[in-house]
Formats: sequence, C-alpha cells, structure tokens
Amino acid sequence: MGSNADLTRAFIKDVKRVIVKVGTAIVTQADGRLALGRLGALCEQIQELNSEGYEVILVTSGAVGAGRQRLRYRRLVNSSFADLQKPQHELDGKACAAVGQNGLMALYDSLFSQLDVTSAQLLVTDNDFRDPDFRKQLSETVKSLLSLKVIPILNENDAVSTRKAPYEDSSGIFWDNDSLAALLALELKADLLVLLSDVEGLYSGPPSDPKSKLIHTYVKERHEGAITFGNKSRVGRGGMTAKVKAAVYAAYAGIPVVITSGFAGDNIIRVLNGESIGTLFHRDANQWAPAGEIGAHEMAVAARECSRRLQAVSSKDRSKILLDIADALKENENLILAENAADVAAAQQAGYEKSLISRLALKPGKVSGLANSLRMLANMEEPIGQVLKRTELAEGLILEKTTSPLGVLLIIFESRPEALVQIASLAIRSGNGLLLKGGKEAKRSNAILHKIITSSIPESIGKKLIGLVTSREDIPELLKLDDVIDLVIPRGSNKLVSQIKASTKIPVLGHADGICHVYVDKSADKDMAKQIVLDAKTDYPAACNAMETLLVHKDLVQTGLVNELIVELQIKGVTLYGGPRASSLLNIPEARSFHHEYCSLACTVEIVDDVHAAIDHIHQHGSAHTDSIVTDDHDVAELFLHQLDSAAVFHNASTRFSDGYRFGLGAEVGISTSRIHARGPVGVEGLLTTRWIARGNGQVVNGDAGIVYTHKDLTV
Repeated sequence: MGSNADLTRAFIKDVKRVIVKVGTAIVTQADGRLALGRLGALCEQIQELNSEGYEVILVTSGAVGAGRQRLRYRRLVNSSFADLQKPQHELDGKACAAVGQNGLMALYDSLFSQLDVTSAQLLVTDNDFRDPDFRKQLSETVKSLLSLKVIPILNENDAVSTRKAPYEDSSGIFWDNDSLAALLALELKADLLVLLSDVEGLYSGPPSDPKSKLIHTYVKERHEGAITFGNKSRVGRGGMTAKVKAAVYAAYAGIPVVITSGFAGDNIIRVLNGESIGTLFHRDANQWAPAGEIGAHEMAVAARECSRRLQAVSSKDRSKILLDIADALKENENLILAENAADVAAAQQAGYEKSLISRLALKPGKVSGLANSLRMLANMEEPIGQVLKRTELAEGLILEKTTSPLGVLLIIFESRPEALVQIASLAIRSGNGLLLKGGKEAKRSNAILHKIITSSIPESIGKKLIGLVTSREDIPELLKLDDVIDLVIPRGSNKLVSQIKASTKIPVLGHADGICHVYVDKSADKDMAKQIVLDAKTDYPAACNAMETLLVHKDLVQTGLVNELIVELQIKGVTLYGGPRASSLLNIPEARSFHHEYCSLACTVEIVDDVHAAIDHIHQHGSAHTDSIVTDDHDVAELFLHQLDSAAVFHNASTRFSDGYRFGLGAEVGISTSRIHARGPVGVEGLLTTRWIARGNGQVVNGDAGIVYTHKDLTV
C-alpha cells in the first residue's frame, strides 16, 4: 500500500528553501476578522524554521477578506438609518484589497517582531512577470532578504491589478495566490512548496462526504479525472481545485508540493520532519505508487467483496482452502524458516530486546504445528449459518437466529509471524475478509507467509480476501475506515493497544496487558505448586499468558514452601522482585510496580493473608487476562474461580493453557479482556455475529389486527 512518509523523507533532507502559501480561509475567521491564533502559530513555525537555517518565503492571501470586513464596519458607522434600509451594494474589491493589505502586513510585522524576526512586503501583479528585468530583480531582492534572515511576504497587488475580474479571472501568467505560489517556487528555485488549506489534504471527493478518503500521494495518471471536488473556499478565489492545479504545475516542473491543513499549529514543521501528513505531489510519484497498487479504502472494500464470495461457497470448499494452505506451509517450510532467520538476524543486529527476538523466531516444529492447526480448523463443524434459536412467531411465520461473519477484520500485530497464519486461517474458516499489519521486524517472514496463503485461495474468491499492509503510516488511515472495517484486533504491547483504542471509532477487541497471576494457597500440594509455577513462568516467558506475579499464602513462609519456590525459580534463571512484604521477608529487590508485564525471565513475588486478599490484589493490580490458584481445598478453589473477574481463571493448572489451540479452538486471533462480544482466547466463534432470517407465506402486520402470535420455541 502507498504512503508518502518514506517518499517525503527521501527528498526532505535536501530541502533548504521553502515557500509556504496560506489562504484566506486560514488567515481570516468566518466573520472576516483576522485569525490571530492561526497567524501566530504560522509565524512561530516560520521563526523556528528560520532559526534552523531554512529559507522561508511566505505567500499570503487574506487582504481582500480583511479589508472587506473593515470597510463593512466603516460603512455601517457612517450610514444613517435610512441608508441602511436601501439595498446594500457589494464593496469594491480593489478598495478592500488596499485597506486589507495595510492591516494584514501590520499584523505580520507585529507578530514577527514579537519573535525577533524581520519581515518584508513584496506586492506583485500578473503584468510584472511579463518583464524579464522584473523577474531578475525579484529573484535578487528575495535572495538578499533571505541572506539577512528576513522573511519575504508576497501577495498579489489586487488594489492595482488590471485583471478584469481579479477574483474570478483565470487568465494570465497566474490567476490567484495558489498559482502565484507555484510560479514563485519555479522563479525563486524553491526546494519545497507547502500549500496550507482548511482541510487535511486532497480527498477523493468532497471532504464532508464520509465516503471521501484522504489521498496521501497524488498520481496524475490515476487521480486526474477521478476526483470529485466540492465547493470552492468559503472566501478567496481558490479552493482545492486551484490548489491541485497549482501543485501539479509545480510538481511536474520539479518542485515537490504538499497540501496540508493550516488549522493545525505545527503542520509545516511536521512536513519538514518527514511525517506523513496531507497530500504529496511529486513528478516521480507514479514510480513510487504503481498503477496496480491500491489504497487503504480500496483494499478494505476488496476484502469485503472477496469475503462475500467466500461465504457463498460450500463449507467443504472453505475447508479445502485451509487444507491446501496447510500443505503449502509444509512444502515451503525451508523457505519460511530461511526468511524468518533473516528477520531474526536483522533484529539482533538492530539491537532489539531479547523478548521481542524470542517472539519473532519460528522455533523448530512451529511450521508443522501451524499446519496441524489449520487441519484441525478445516475439520471443525461449519461455523456459518448455524441456527442458534428457531421460533414460530405465528402460524406459518418462522424466525431463525443464525451465525454470520463479522465482515472485514483489521489485525495489527507485533513480532510473532505465526500470528499471521493463525489469524488468516480463522478468517477463512469464519468467512471474514482480512487486513493484516505485522511488525517491521517480521517483514520478510510476513511477506512469504502471506504469499503462500493467498496463493492457495481460488481465483473465484480472490487473493485480495487477505490484504497485507506493509507501512505503519497506513494505520491512521485504516483506523478511519469504520464504514468498511468491522473490527480491529491489536496484538502487541500496551502502548500499541492503547494508541489504537484512542484512534478509532471501529470496535476494538484485545488486551493491553497480560499480567497473569498464580496464587499458591496454604493447602497447595508442594510438588504440584512447583510444577505449575515453573511452567507458568519459564515455558515461554515472552507470552502474554506467562505468569508475571506469584502470590503466596503467608503460612507458606513458615512451612518453607515460599523459599523452595524462590530457589526453583532462581535456578531456572528467573530474576525476582518483591512486593513490600516479600522484599522485606525474602531479601529480594522491591518491584517498582505490581502492574508490570516483564515478558522475560523475571517476575514479582508477594505474600498475602488468604484467598480473599489474593483476589483483591489481582483485581487491583491485574489485567483480567488469566489467573490461577493452586490449592487442594475445594471450597477455596470454587471461591477463587467464581469471584475472580478475569477472562480465564484456572484451578491447579498453568496459566500457559490460556491459548486458542490448547482450548481446542484450532487457533486464535488474540486474547480479549473486553467484556463485550468475545472474552479470553478468540477463535472462530469470536469472529462471528448473528442475524435473523424469517420465512413466511404472506403475513402482514396491519396493526397486529389479523395475526395471532404463538412465539413457540422450535430450537432443536
């Protein structure tokens, strides 16, 4: 998928001279008064760039709008009541320009002076540019000003322009300040042109239309003629049509252009930092974004269309796809492991944490295990169209509640390449379309796995059923697609999950932390306790279902079991941290926080009074993921199982069993700590919703006059 972040960074490092064009909609408020806050933020950005060595030239609109507001006020105070009853003629635009230009430049001068920056005014007309000597002199003057760290501010001199209709006429060398900015970019040999707009950038349609999507990189061959423009700017002459025309003109002459919002107070800085904001225009854009490449919205729509074709085929055909993928994984095992080894080597060289590298590596037998998971899924009972409830509403009118796919899923995951296989297989079994975004550290592993999986999908369904998103810069755009994406499942760090939850209207299913506890009660069998504690912590320390906190009953300090557990963990290489009681009694360093996920050979130990204290501790410091009690007291166990509010609660079993494959789900898309929809390991059932199907023979409501409701349960 295309993103302009990497493209922007490719040339931004060479940028020295920048032209910033700000339109009337940014310079003025809705009532025509100057927008002091926005202009102040603009000047602060320019001052910062100026101090960093950039040469910044400002092209500003707004004089006519500001002047019109002032002259309307002047006409109002100078008019009698009788004058105001007469039809009011529109003010002369040239007079508005003359009055407004004076006030606009005075404001710029004042704002820049507050920032210890000097500005200069340069007014030009269309006719000026017909004179070669003028063009040469303009270039020399601007060069001289920039060498003195002065900010040149240019505007068309509308007050004396000879254009017939200076606010509508599009003839001449330039016809508005957008085209003036593009012309100046060429004349003054700028390295970058930034056009500030009242929207985020160029959209595929009117920005007010929910179906319109932001275009990150404009490709003339693809987008010209395919974009529906909305109304022009509420003020001024331009609008997006004028900006695009100017941007294309400058870009194809060799000056990169970015259209972005002027309402944000730091967008110019962000553009020059190489961030993916707004719309990028570049003459080589067609090489960066090939014609066959599709954007975020198109990818999601394609996945939905393919999913509907998948739902239409028989259960046997869907199962065959999974069996074919399982065979393909086995056939290509060496290739998969080679690509994964390259990812692991690159991660080690880049200095990634050991816990991440552990999650990244496909261990011996993993590919075979994945293939077996797919075969298990293929042989499961058909999940789609299952009748959950059947009711006779009235004689001859039968209603069924049936299972149905959710639609299109967006899964964002870090590190684990096997997650791609698990998620894709569950999506196919449940009839859902899928968009996948893996971590960059697993780029090669994800690419080969995606290729193998999609190669096994029949053409009649379409390989776009499962889309692989390759740039993290596409994620913000994807998270806006609540019209085509039905569920987001993030699998990764607390930071990743929290960011996604805060950035989308799409429902999010997942967990932010995996702070799992094992509580060893006073009646626990000693050998069993050791086995469970060691397995929960050391079997796979990087997993989200690994034990992070060990809670022990206070009586076990006297019996010696606490010390035995500590020694066993330390022999296995586990670094121990204690809560206030444990650190004092056991002479171990105190933990910084109970709410901490180590994802490594480390854990927290604390001593509690009883099972009630253990439950209270977990409710206060846990993440409602998976927690276990080790005890031979049946009543204590039942109390723990029923009062602890976690997604998975175990008695005398390791927390490591909290897994879709081990639960017999075939695979999992993740583990959810949400209380709505699915909870715990999410398999096929968690990717289904319900719908109602009614079969009648001509029944009508008609105010319920002629119908007798029976509401008879016919569920088998």
